[in-house]
Amino acid sequence: MRRLLAAGLATGLAVLAAGQANARPLRIMALDQCADQYVLALAPDAELALSPRADDPDSWMRRQAAGHLQVRPTLEAAIGFQPDVVVRYWGGEPRLLAALEKRGTRVLNIEDATDFDGISADIRNVAAGLGQVERGRRLEQAMRDKLAAAVPQAAATRPGAVYLTAGGFTAGAGTLVDAMMRAAGFDNLTEKPGFGAYSVERIAMHPPMRFVLGFFDMLRSDWRGPGRHPVVWRAAQGKTAAQLPAAVLTCPAWFAADGVAIMAKGRS
Repeated sequence: MRRLLAAGLATGLAVLAAGQANARPLRIMALDQCADQYVLALAPDAELALSPRADDPDSWMRRQAAGHLQVRPTLEAAIGFQPDVVVRYWGGEPRLLAALEKRGTRVLNIEDATDFDGISADIRNVAAGLGQVERGRRLEQAMRDKLAAAVPQAAATRPGAVYLTAGGFTAGAGTLVDAMMRAAGFDNLTEKPGFGAYSVERIAMHPPMRFVLGFFDMLRSDWRGPGRHPVVWRAAQGKTAAQLPAAVLTCPAWFAADGVAIMAKGRS
């Protein structure tokens, strides 16, 4: 009888230990700043290893990153943390990604979305991979609600504007910035698709009707960039529809809708 009781007790303890192991929080490693945003929004109660840029000024979720572990996206860090899931946008060296694949670690990729449907797909993919479908649904709905609120009335005019960064770059068709401008009710005056340089000389000779400025809040970044040239500063006086903080521009995510809302306020 004692042997049966002992055996039963041992079995019960083993089952309890296994249950406790299975009940531990999911371990998620983010390999870059964009991945930080997704895991902080979708799985804040998981055990997180964020990137070193998680609390930088251009991180949308920088306040939520406080108190979480931050590690470099290296193989050594991954071995030490032992993640169940890894989330990435652009981060992760080939050696790390190959090792994770070999170990059977799930890797969730954030695709380079160029419109809001693409962002929705990213939210759904990462949310499903983290077992947070309902949180993902709410996040996507909040984005859609903000976009709907920013849509101009049918009779409203669509003013033209040029997007310009402190580094002197603009964005044309096929970029998320272009989709944001159109959602806010602007016509994008940048003719060439994709990203490209926008010269100071061109602004001096043919100043745009309006500017949408980006990354100008990063005072230590591109502080001598073409976008900060006195000619640009004078041209933008009284003609700046919006200044977008870097935090809404560094990642194809739901908070791009916040950038749309900022632009919509300067449409009139």
